[in-house]
Amino acid sequence: MHFESITRADGAFQQSLTAEQIEAACRRGFGREPESAVELGGGSFNTTYRVDFDEPVILRVAPAWSYRIERDFMRHEHASLAFFAPIAALMPRTLFVDFTHDLIPRDYTFQTMLGGVAGPDGLRDLADKKDFFRQLGEIVRTVHGVRGERFGRPAGPTFATWSECVLSTLDDTARDLRDAGLDDSDVREVQALAAKNADVLDEITEPRLLHGDLWVPNVRLDNGRIVGVFDHDRASWGDPAADWSLYEAGSRPGTDRDAFWDTYGQRDESPNAAWRANLYRAVHMGAVRIERHRLGLTDKIPASYEQMAQVLAELR
Repeated sequence: MHFESITRADGAFQQSLTAEQIEAACRRGFGREPESAVELGGGSFNTTYRVDFDEPVILRVAPAWSYRIERDFMRHEHASLAFFAPIAALMPRTLFVDFTHDLIPRDYTFQTMLGGVAGPDGLRDLADKKDFFRQLGEIVRTVHGVRGERFGRPAGPTFATWSECVLSTLDDTARDLRDAGLDDSDVREVQALAAKNADVLDEITEPRLLHGDLWVPNVRLDNGRIVGVFDHDRASWGDPAADWSLYEAGSRPGTDRDAFWDTYGQRDESPNAAWRANLYRAVHMGAVRIERHRLGLTDKIPASYEQMAQVLAELR
């Protein structure tokens, strides 16, 4: 088997597999060894390979460890897969999953390979970027139309109320920050405000499916059309307004991103909805801070405290 891996520093978060591990995983999943396995760059969480048999497939391998708010992402992705049926034609097919840790001491999955080009590359070349965001708005609206029974991550834990779910996420975020040696006091203040205003959160009574990371980096494009959607490992059941897609769509008003709302539908502008939207911004900022720390982007961490202070001023 031809094998190529990415050289990383000792202690790096992402760790490559050996050729022998990939061969063993392929024998288990497909009954034979592949012609080649080439590690792909671009992602920052899972380790990913293009594996060639008669047709290429994608092998994704979970990290050896993760923070609480990032834990068991691959298991959440697998548990939620059936609920993404309305957009199944856009998503890769899962070919084989192994969570036993028998051959590799990490979760891994094989999936079909999507066509098209990477979203950032395809978007850069588009003359009409508004049409792209209209397509994205329609896809996100379709995902949010799927109803659930409880709030939380698909593989658990789940919660009877939205406020319990949000408070748990904020608690995990604060604990992760503390474990990382970062100041968690602003997230703890957000948590206290969320607890004080639990009734505002609990106006959300129906869990809806959230992709968790559906934006430009996680789509594939072909001649301006979105032909692929992937990486729903942050999927959850919650308030659609809390999804990352809406956070990104509203982050640069007055730009082409505004076309997202043409197909998704306009946001609830009521005072309670506006308060929840600010709270969700704080939740996302806490997650972004953890991610920046994990990626070693220490120069960008101070900005997260400045942004959180602005959000806190609006929540108080």
